[in-house]
Amino acid sequence: MSQQRHGSTSGNGARAGAVSAFPDLPEATIARLPEYLRALHNLGEGGADTISSEGLAAAAGVNSAKLRKDLSHLGSYGTRGVGYDVALLIEQIEYVLGLDQRRAVCLVGVGNLGHALAGYDGFASRGFKIVALLDADPAKVGERIHGLIVRHIDELPAVAVEETIAIGVIATPAGAAQAVADELVTAGVTSILNFAPCVLSVPANVDVRKVDLAIELQILSFHEHRKASLTALPGGRSATGAGNQEAVGS
Repeated sequence: MSQQRHGSTSGNGARAGAVSAFPDLPEATIARLPEYLRALHNLGEGGADTISSEGLAAAAGVNSAKLRKDLSHLGSYGTRGVGYDVALLIEQIEYVLGLDQRRAVCLVGVGNLGHALAGYDGFASRGFKIVALLDADPAKVGERIHGLIVRHIDELPAVAVEETIAIGVIATPAGAAQAVADELVTAGVTSILNFAPCVLSVPANVDVRKVDLAIELQILSFHEHRKASLTALPGGRSATGAGNQEAVGS
């Protein structure tokens, strides 16, 4: 996945228990904050009031030193011998991620993938609401999907204003994605999640996240290939086993 990010944004003021000023975070830290938030919600639902850095790191799948450094950017250092306050840390991270307000999302492209995304319950539980579905296919316009009526892409400018669209999701074929991105930008949408297998050209003030499932599968294919290359040596010995035999015999 790729992201474009330009400059920093100032918050509108401090909240109780939240960071006092909007931090300019490293990209790697931004990418890990949602993992920390997911782990914290799971811990909170399990009844935990506090969590050590080691416990939270394990739940999020990172090392504890990296986690402590990430959270220090938020001004959160935990309490020695106690750890982090789960509820407070959730509030801090949600504030920084802008999840203290619900973000309106429009989805363009209601093919198989678009249908699946429109019905994904995880968006609502994480602070996002799909408020509009759009498509260029007249056969799909007017169809009701998960309570929403599909509107024509030509209505995007009006929809963006009516619904105060914060984020546009592109789930069209690659050949249509750039035109859709252009229309989103023209309508004033400056954050785009792109599921189409292509690179979008957008203005500098527009942030794009790209999700390419085929690329993720190709990366996994590399790891499968690498593992297979380590298992078959002459005589049926594995590469690991051969290494151990050499070490013992040396």
